[in-house]
Amino acid sequence: MTADPLPVDEVLTGGGLAPEGAGRILLIACGALAREILDLKRANGWDHLDLQCLPANLHLWPDRITLAVEAAVKEHRAAYDRIFVVYADCGTGGLLAAKCAELGVEMVEGPHCYSFFEGNEAFAERDEFTAFYLTDFLVRQFDAFVWRPMGLDRHPELRDMIFGNYEKLVYQAQTEDPALDAKARDCADRLGLAYERRFTGYGDLTGALARLR
Repeated sequence: MTADPLPVDEVLTGGGLAPEGAGRILLIACGALAREILDLKRANGWDHLDLQCLPANLHLWPDRITLAVEAAVKEHRAAYDRIFVVYADCGTGGLLAAKCAELGVEMVEGPHCYSFFEGNEAFAERDEFTAFYLTDFLVRQFDAFVWRPMGLDRHPELRDMIFGNYEKLVYQAQTEDPALDAKARDCADRLGLAYERRFTGYGDLTGALARLR
């Protein structure tokens, strides 16, 4: 059974943001990655990592991501030995990377989560300009992040205008979940696109977090 989706504006913490001893690292992450990060923490015993998630719906306004990350870094940096930003560029046009460099914190490599979930090198080799991507999170939150924000619930005639140049929907699956697969197929049908499921697991995210020691 698929777990209930995380609220798009929920702030999650690991360890209560209360470091105990030296060596603790804070992850400041996109809320759309919360489930995956928590799964990786549990599976690998990464108890030295705490998690602070910013609202996932910041992706509806990418220009706000850099300011939100900066505020979170400044709020928590005194309490941690190290801070790692679990965002890729995510539509900030390089502003987030520049701000992280200014603040002296590292971040996940890649243009967006679709790239690092697939693996940045593998994704760069694909020629998929006509593909629309969904992750586990976006399949769960399709109505909240795609259907309603684009006005398709009120104006279905906009579908072909918005998605007319796309050819397929690629579901990058982080988990093996038949219910999510069925829902992703339905998303493709609603958008009038061919469907492809591609199991990526956690991609480069696993290695990025494993290096945090």
